[in-house]
Amino acid sequence: MWLHPTLLSNVGAVWLRIYFGVCGIGLGHIGRCVPIARRLIEKGHEILFSTYRDGVKYLRRENLPFIKVPSIGFMVKPDGTVDFRQTVINPGPFFASFTLVRQIEAEIKFMRAFKPDVIVSDSRVSPLLAAKMLEIPDICILNQFQIIIPRRKRFLRLAKLVDTGALAVIGRIWTSGAANLMIPDFPPPYTLSAGNLRIPKSYQRRVRLIGPILPVHPDDLPSKEELREKLNLDLDKPLIFAPISGPFRERAYFTRILQEILQDFPSDYQVVMSLGDPDASKEPIEYDGVRIYGWVPNRFEYLKACDIVISRAGHGTVTQAMCFGKPMILVPTPSHTEQINNARRVCELGIAEILDQEMVNKESLLRLIDKILTDDDYRRNVEMVRRAVSEFNGLDTAVETIINVASKFNTKQKTVFSSI
Repeated sequence: MWLHPTLLSNVGAVWLRIYFGVCGIGLGHIGRCVPIARRLIEKGHEILFSTYRDGVKYLRRENLPFIKVPSIGFMVKPDGTVDFRQTVINPGPFFASFTLVRQIEAEIKFMRAFKPDVIVSDSRVSPLLAAKMLEIPDICILNQFQIIIPRRKRFLRLAKLVDTGALAVIGRIWTSGAANLMIPDFPPPYTLSAGNLRIPKSYQRRVRLIGPILPVHPDDLPSKEELREKLNLDLDKPLIFAPISGPFRERAYFTRILQEILQDFPSDYQVVMSLGDPDASKEPIEYDGVRIYGWVPNRFEYLKACDIVISRAGHGTVTQAMCFGKPMILVPTPSHTEQINNARRVCELGIAEILDQEMVNKESLLRLIDKILTDDDYRRNVEMVRRAVSEFNGLDTAVETIINVASKFNTKQKTVFSSI
């Protein structure tokens, strides 16, 4: 366990305590909870994170208080493909259940010590179950209500099982008790995760689509031209930004082949790539027209300065590109149904192209880049989408909801103690 020194020195000096139980697989979940936590800290509240794996690395870099809980994940093949068969076999249902129980025990222990006014879970079941046992109000942030197994022959029985039984069980957990379910996605017709958000009517009254949770909005930054000057980038050459994220084993194969391709790109382009490692140095490795970071601290400056985004199809990256009005070339993680659905959705909106991982090469990327840069439809479509989604501020809505729920519980607790 690691706790920031101020966590101990400020006990009793804050108004509310908020406990974040965040999925630690990849950086998307922790990346959208950190801006919420920072906004709450600015307002004088106290926060504590519970996470594991990649989430721990990110919080260490951000210097935020956290406790580490037992890890849950899934198996991945060498090329980054999600291996459903091995995930079912290893660790298997018994050990997966055992790990879940250990998580719940850890959550209960730390919740009792921290005494939170509200529990905020991002895509994790154990904090919600622990909150229910301790009778603490809970809020769930989620962008995938349903797990969808690929409709391949060898997965068909598993797919049917998940669709018929797991949806009811998972839905019951996500929406249990007084849980508020916030989905950081756009309302129709721009909902990104529509394929993974088949929410039964009995649960829909608890659900709110609040828009993406962005720490930086486009209007908060200087113009595209000013940013390019600041970042020492050519004003006339197209800028390709490749922010690659996700669990290490998922991104390792893709980042290796993409790095080799981009280093061989024509000098007509300039490229900035992030390998998505929070432990890496902030200093880039530079080639002729190519800048490769282990970690980009000013991600949103490059996002606004670029012309095209090349990335996986994670929910966070895609919604950020939509908000910043950037066309995309997306390479979904193979067999990752959420990413495949995300990519298909933005392709339908006319703001992205999809490229299967096995088809990624220099020629295919250059062909799609040229298509996007020379087709005025992409420019019109991304601007139309950007304007339509600019009114949504998921960060403000999330912070307001958390404070309201926590305040009600805090007031109730004070009333109970004052009557004793």
